[in-house]
Amino acid sequence: MLPSLRLRLVVVFALVALTAAVSASGIAYWLNRDAVLTRAQNAALNDFRKAMEDNAGNLPRKVSCQELREAAAKMARSSQNYQVLLIDRTEDGKTCSAASNVDDFALADVPERLRSAVAKKRPVDKQNKHPYHLYWQRITLDGDPYLVGGAKVIGEEPTPTGYLLKSLAPERDDLNSLAWSLGIATALALIGAMLLAQGAATTVLRPVRRLGEAARRLGEGKLETRLRVSGTDELAELSRTFNDAAASLEQRVAELSAREASSRRFVADMSHELRTPMTAISAVTEVLEEEQDNLDPMIAPAVQLVVSETRRLNDLVENLMEVTRFDAGTAKLVLDDVDVADQVTACIDARAWLDAVELDADRGIMARLDPRRLDVILANLIGNALKHGGSPVRVSVRTREREDGAGVAGGATGAAGVAGVAGGGDELVIEVADQGPGIPEDVLPHVFDRFYKASASRPRSEGSGLGLSIALENAHIHGGEITAHNAPEGEGGAVFTLRLPRDARRVAEERENGDREDGQGQPDADDSDDSDGDRDREEGGDVRPGGGQDTEPDERRDERKNNGRDKRRDKGGER
Repeated sequence: MLPSLRLRLVVVFALVALTAAVSASGIAYWLNRDAVLTRAQNAALNDFRKAMEDNAGNLPRKVSCQELREAAAKMARSSQNYQVLLIDRTEDGKTCSAASNVDDFALADVPERLRSAVAKKRPVDKQNKHPYHLYWQRITLDGDPYLVGGAKVIGEEPTPTGYLLKSLAPERDDLNSLAWSLGIATALALIGAMLLAQGAATTVLRPVRRLGEAARRLGEGKLETRLRVSGTDELAELSRTFNDAAASLEQRVAELSAREASSRRFVADMSHELRTPMTAISAVTEVLEEEQDNLDPMIAPAVQLVVSETRRLNDLVENLMEVTRFDAGTAKLVLDDVDVADQVTACIDARAWLDAVELDADRGIMARLDPRRLDVILANLIGNALKHGGSPVRVSVRTREREDGAGVAGGATGAAGVAGVAGGGDELVIEVADQGPGIPEDVLPHVFDRFYKASASRPRSEGSGLGLSIALENAHIHGGEITAHNAPEGEGGAVFTLRLPRDARRVAEERENGDREDGQGQPDADDSDDSDGDRDREEGGDVRPGGGQDTEPDERRDERKNNGRDKRRDKGGER
């Protein structure tokens, strides 16, 4: 309800001040009220008691109504300004009620309980020395407060009984003025407390706000952030602790960054150094593979093993170099306008997958992407589906508005509906679905992890274990994403969904600007001597149950071997 700490401090200060002021004002009011009323009633009752003794007590036993009225009028002329009512039996035995002012005071104004208490005769003993006593009561007449008191003259019966009626309106007015004064003082105290709370909140929250800003900068990666510390209070100690933590974090991050850079450089250098001997070894294995039919049947399996493992090692080295480029941030986009359907068809045709893949894509869906990297993504996704899911693999291409766009354009966009990259939706969606058993639920979160193997019982695989990871990195460099899920039971196996922007120029510009700002615009040492260092990673995914695959089909490999044999024969003839 009170999200701001400043507001909470002000409210707490105000409540404390209000409680204290109201309590103090209430106590002061009730003490003053009791003192004022007690003083006024004591003065009036004492004066009335003396007046009763001096006037009503000296009346004759056989009194007349006129004498009672004169005595009441004389008693009412007191400085206490009260009205008097005297009651007694006259000479003819009748009861006479004489008031100092008939219009202002009558016997009906005296409460019945007060009259009963005044007329009651009590036995005289050690605790009660008089049979009659003076009684009083506060009443309200016509909205005004009054004091009513009564007493009976002690003596031989019959004796007169007297009552007084004193207005307490002056005391009420004084108390009202006091209440207003206390209310104004309470309001001033509340305002002062709120101002004080505002000042205190500003003093307390200023270092807290600075600490929050510093923590935000630290979270943004500005590890050099420090707080200026002054004073010795708890907030100053908190700032010192923050500075110590920031310094320790900066040192630790620097150490980790240095180690990561060293490890990345080691992998890059190792991969780079392995390329030269791997090139030579690959050439030798090609010769061995071409002459495999002429080899001794006893050593032919060993030669085949050497050939396959050499090819696998060569793929691993190439993939490691590609991974180091992504980690170092040196991977670049070379954008071109491509027809997505043609690109998918070319990828499938180059790997002789036409019979095993069903393509659902309209011609004319144009996108400005990196064709080589798109081919790498498609080769890995389709190759992974063929290896682990089985054919037929269905590849569908469609466009739609991005999630932050104005709407969704469902279905594929035909050639007539696209007049270049800007036409249609602004997001390209490619789905690769196989007919296999699907991916286990515990494996789904790890399908794009590097070197992840779904089955520990199969540590070896035909691929390097980096295929899907490289595909995901290539999607990220375009500003896209790849997700994996299982189709509903009975409708197919695993489904990989590739989402890419149809125009990656903005992503490429942002990456280029970021590299320039971070000093990463220069190419990595691994890219210095090869234009083919970024060549296609024609490797399938490494999901079920682990490892990558060589996506070159046997037919193309056999064709390459036959061509190599023909060349060897031609060369041999020349010799």
